Amino acid sequence: MTDNSNTQDYQQVPEPNPDLKSLDRLVGKWKVSGPDIGGQVTYEWMEGGFFLMQHFDFVHGGHKVKGMEIIGHLQPFGEEPSTDIKSRIYDTMGNTFDYMYELEGDTLTIWGGEKGSPAYYQGKWSDDGNTNAGAWHYPGGGGYSSTMTRVKNK
Repeated sequence: MTDNSNTQDYQQVPEPNPDLKSLDRLVGKWKVSGPDIGGQVTYEWMEGGFFLMQHFDFVHGGHKVKGMEIIGHLQPFGEEPSTDIKSRIYDTMGNTFDYMYELEGDTLTIWGGEKGSPAYYQGKWSDDGNTNAGAWHYPGGGGYSSTMTRVKNK
C-alpha cells in the first residue's frame, strides 16, 4: 500500500491573482469608435479565470484588422507568475504586440510593451461603467482617440 499523505500537496488547484478581477469591468461586447478607428471588441474570461480574452474586429487607419488578445499574468516554465498584468495580441496583419495593463481607480492604462513606455493608451471609465474614452499616445506625438461603448454585458 502506498502512502498518499503528500498527494494533496501536489494537487492543490491554483487560484487566479485577485488583481485580475479589476479587469472584470471589460467583460462584454463593446462598440469602438473614433476618428481613425471603428468596430467592436468582445472580452470574456477563459475558463479558470486566469486569462481575459479579447476578440476584435476593426477598421483602423483604413485597414480591416481582426485579432485576439490574451491578458493575464505570464508564468514561464518553472517560474512564479509575473507581478504585472501582461498581454499579447495576434492579428490578421501578422502583428504580435505585447502590452501591460494597469487600472487605477477609473483610469485604464495599456502600456505598449512595458510600464512607462512612450506608447500607451489611457482612458477613463464613465460613472456608470458603460464607456471608456481616451487615446493612444505614440512617441513623436502620434496617436488617436477612441471611445468604447458597452453594447452587451457579460
